[in-house]
Amino acid sequence: MTATTPVTAMTPVTAMSAARTTATAARVLRQLRHDPRSIALMLLVPVLMLTLLRYVFDGSPRTFDTIGASLLGIFPLITMFLVTSIATLRERTSGTLERLLAMPLGKGDLIAGYALAFGAVAVVQSLLATGLALWLLGLDVVGSPWLLLLVALLDALLGTALGLFVSAFAASEFQAVQFMPAVIFPQLLLCGLFAARDTMQPVLSGISDVLPMSYAVDGMTQVLTHTDMTADFVRDTVVVAACALLVLALGAATLRRRTP
Repeated sequence: MTATTPVTAMTPVTAMSAARTTATAARVLRQLRHDPRSIALMLLVPVLMLTLLRYVFDGSPRTFDTIGASLLGIFPLITMFLVTSIATLRERTSGTLERLLAMPLGKGDLIAGYALAFGAVAVVQSLLATGLALWLLGLDVVGSPWLLLLVALLDALLGTALGLFVSAFAASEFQAVQFMPAVIFPQLLLCGLFAARDTMQPVLSGISDVLPMSYAVDGMTQVLTHTDMTADFVRDTVVVAACALLVLALGAATLRRRTP
C-alpha cells in the first residue's frame, strides 16, 4: 500500500485540465495588467525600435526593407524572452509557484497557462509591430502581410517559450537577464542578419542550421521576396513552431518545487 499510494495521489495532479490552464492564464494576465512597465516593454519597445531603425536608414529605404523584415521577428522574440523569464522567475522567488505546485495543478497546466497568457500578449505585440511597419513606416514586402504577421507571432511565442525555460535555471532576476547573451546573442549573430549563412565558416554555418532564429529570419526573407507561400516558408514556420513546443515541454519537465 505504501508503494502505490503516492502514485494514486499524483494522478489528478499531473493530468492536464483546460479549466486549470485558462485559470492560470487569467491570473497571469491580471498580474500583468498591474505591471505597466512590463506591458510597455512588450508592446512599445518593438514599435519604437522599428521606428528608430526606419529613420536610421532614412536615406536608404531598400536597406530598411531588407533588415526591417528580419528585425520585425527578432525584436518581439527578444522582448518576450526578457519579460517572460523575469516575470516567471519573480513568481518562483516570491513563492507563488511553490504554493501552486502544492495544489492539484499539473506542471503542464502551469506552463500552458503561462504560455497562453504571454501568447495573448504576443498576438497584440505582433499586430502592433507588423501594422506599424507595413502601413506607417512603409516596409515594402512582396508577399502577404498575414504571412509576415504569422512569422512575427511565432517568433514572439518562441521568445516566450525560451523565457519560461531559462527561468528554471536562474536564482534572481539579474541571472535571468544574464542568460540573454548565452541564449539570444549567438542566434542573433548566426541567423543570417549580418552575413549570409552559407558564406560563414562551415562550423558556424552548421551551428546556425540548428538555431531557431535562423529559420525565423529565413521565413521573413521568404515573405519579403516571394508573392506566394513557398515550401521553404512552410519549413521555416514549422521549425520555429516545433522549437517553441519543444522548449515548452522542456520547461514543464524542469518545473519543480524548491522545497521538499
